[in-house]
Amino acid sequence: MNDTKADRTVGLREYGPDSDTAPSLQEAREWCRRLTRTHGENFSVLSSLVRADLVADFSSVYAFCRCADDLGDAAGSSARSSELLCWWRTQLHRCFAGEASHPVFVALQDTLSRRCLGINLFEDLISAFELDQSKRRYSTWEELLGYCRLSADPVGRLVLALLKDDVGRDGVAASDAICTALQLTNHWQDVRRDLVERDRIYVPAEAFRGQRFEERLASTCRQGYAPDREFLSEWRETLRPLVERTWSLFEQGGSLVDMVGPSNRGLIWLFLKGGEGTLRAIERWNFETCLVRPRLSGVVKGSLLLRARWRMTRGVPR
Repeated sequence: MNDTKADRTVGLREYGPDSDTAPSLQEAREWCRRLTRTHGENFSVLSSLVRADLVADFSSVYAFCRCADDLGDAAGSSARSSELLCWWRTQLHRCFAGEASHPVFVALQDTLSRRCLGINLFEDLISAFELDQSKRRYSTWEELLGYCRLSADPVGRLVLALLKDDVGRDGVAASDAICTALQLTNHWQDVRRDLVERDRIYVPAEAFRGQRFEERLASTCRQGYAPDREFLSEWRETLRPLVERTWSLFEQGGSLVDMVGPSNRGLIWLFLKGGEGTLRAIERWNFETCLVRPRLSGVVKGSLLLRARWRMTRGVPR
């Protein structure tokens, strides 16, 4: 049997449910760091903006998220994903009980001993990936935001806990706004891939324009061209207001850049501007993400990274 992406990412052959192998802390840290450096959609999570004392902790938290995501999306079937996510949740509880065995949790257990991270944030992330196995369509904007509260907002809160910046309630709310906006941007960017590869549509049904919309969207995504002359116009009228609402969330979250300390400002700015850049790319492609997947070019990513580093060294506000 061929390995799935989840098998390879999570190392299921060596460290899966049937394994009794447990790495040393040094081996686990290296395992997580290697996974973190070889993944990442727009920017490496371990860019030069991450303080040296946070590299191991960022790696363990990212590795947890990456593995959980792949267990939910790339395990071969929803039944298999549900089974493996249940195992991943059990491993999480064992980690918090001091009984870790998988490299992610051996490394994460060390992070927990030095950082104030609650189990609920990790639980919410697993719940989001479990939800993906049974829920493939969303009716309303509010329903989709509820999903983002599980799948995206915990990541920002974990980052804030690692940075140890006291940003208060306003800062947490700003972080949630950025993370929800990043998740929504990813949904608008990945419309075609989500539908073709996973049979998921995150665009709320209440936003649809035109008759037999889902059927025509599926035809467009699978064929690579619209089934009729009206569809692309109706699609743009569907996605445009959703992108505008996403811009509002980025604007709400922008104040977080000024709330964190100077040494962390470049990192938060990069997360924010990377998401905004992707959203702007969607606009440049005239919202036609049912046909193409807009993404940041290497030149744009390099420019953003340099500007973020300059802000970090100078402590400049956004």
